[in-house]
Amino acid sequence: MIKVYNTLTKKKEEFKPLNPGEVKIYTCGVTVYDDCHIGHGRSLHIFEVIRRYFKFRGFKVKFIRNITDIDDKILNKAKELAQEKSLTIEEAWRKVVDNYTQSYYQDLEALRINKADIEPCASFHIPQIIDFVKVLLEKGFAYQRGGNVYFRVRKYQRKFLSYGELSGKNIDELLNFVRIEPDSHKEDPLDFALWKEKKEGEVSWPSPWGEGRPGWHIECSVMAINYLGETFDIHGGGRDLVFPHHENEIAQAKAKTSKDFARYWLHHGLITINKEKMSKSLGNFLTLRSAIKRYSSDVLKIFYLSSHYRNNLDFSEDKIKEVQRVKDRISVFVGQLRPYSRRETLKFSYPQVEEVYKKFINFMDDDFNTPKGFSLIFDLIELVNKNLNETPDFFSEVKTLLFKLLEIFAIFPEERQFPPQFLNYIEERVKERIQLRKAKKFAQADRIRKELLEKGIVLEDLPSGQTRWRAL
Repeated sequence: MIKVYNTLTKKKEEFKPLNPGEVKIYTCGVTVYDDCHIGHGRSLHIFEVIRRYFKFRGFKVKFIRNITDIDDKILNKAKELAQEKSLTIEEAWRKVVDNYTQSYYQDLEALRINKADIEPCASFHIPQIIDFVKVLLEKGFAYQRGGNVYFRVRKYQRKFLSYGELSGKNIDELLNFVRIEPDSHKEDPLDFALWKEKKEGEVSWPSPWGEGRPGWHIECSVMAINYLGETFDIHGGGRDLVFPHHENEIAQAKAKTSKDFARYWLHHGLITINKEKMSKSLGNFLTLRSAIKRYSSDVLKIFYLSSHYRNNLDFSEDKIKEVQRVKDRISVFVGQLRPYSRRETLKFSYPQVEEVYKKFINFMDDDFNTPKGFSLIFDLIELVNKNLNETPDFFSEVKTLLFKLLEIFAIFPEERQFPPQFLNYIEERVKERIQLRKAKKFAQADRIRKELLEKGIVLEDLPSGQTRWRAL
């Protein structure tokens, strides 16, 4: 039984999908105005692990992650580029969007994380957005002022009594979190834009209200419903999106359909650097690309796994050094199991291995507790070290479980590859040393051990009298 912490209800709940055996997930993706940073990487990794775990538990998963390609930050960058390169705003906008979308996909590949099943862009859904806004106008939940269309928050609250439910604030408290615009045409400061009138130097699309572009919140409601239906299972994102973005997504979707939007809301914590908020102005902004290049994708992902996804996570060089040691220990363990084959399926003959598996299920079923789940890899290491005289079947079973855990965590430790000639050389020297030890020629046997160690090969003598090797 999988339990998830639902931001909407503020408690852990048993996960019960709308359709048995199927999970529909929508998460907020990147806004393509700059390179991804390590905070984006955490979000990408968290929901990839959740997707993989649901699949491992037998669910069919449909996973949508959007790309925001219409946004004030994107338009500001496009204006600068247009002026610098003497381009039209449309040409500059397209260049900015294409450049950073490509950069995002390169980062995704470098992080070794799969794309979502569908990664829709807001600009490709303008007709659906316009139709959605029309319905809100017809129902009286929206109103037009000039070329702008706004959502009536207080009317929604009077009808559904749920605005602020996600963020845990009442409607008057939320006034402290919105930007007050003195010259705004809004009826109420809490109202938010569904459609924005074109300003000079902006890209725009035709609409019944004149040339303009969609507001930020409407994009996700439209795309989520378009690909997953009016009600779906899980909506996710960073904690910083709870208000206003996700709160407003719920309001406009429910106002249109009179149905629940997402049933479970999963929000991950944010990343700080040396206990400070990551910011370019502070000079502590770390791009995902530079972090992967410097530390490797596996080190970064193990760092992400070190804290529960709902907690904030602090990045520091000391923490990364610690994670690097963890990654190296796992790589050594993978090398230690090199001689043994992996099975195609998990099937347990050894109770102590099955016990580790059961613990993993219990931890991950409990709101995807990755720190505890990941720690079980070291239980497997200890298990092997305590049972060095076991049969090859035992080590095969351990190896199969190990690689299944690593696969769910999207960790891909690289075992050193050696040319066949070197492998033959190692095997011959190991056999020769075994014979020397049997003949009690320990000094000569020790020279072979040192010779192989100089070449990066560690020998381990087993109680059975056999010797196995692993790469450093």
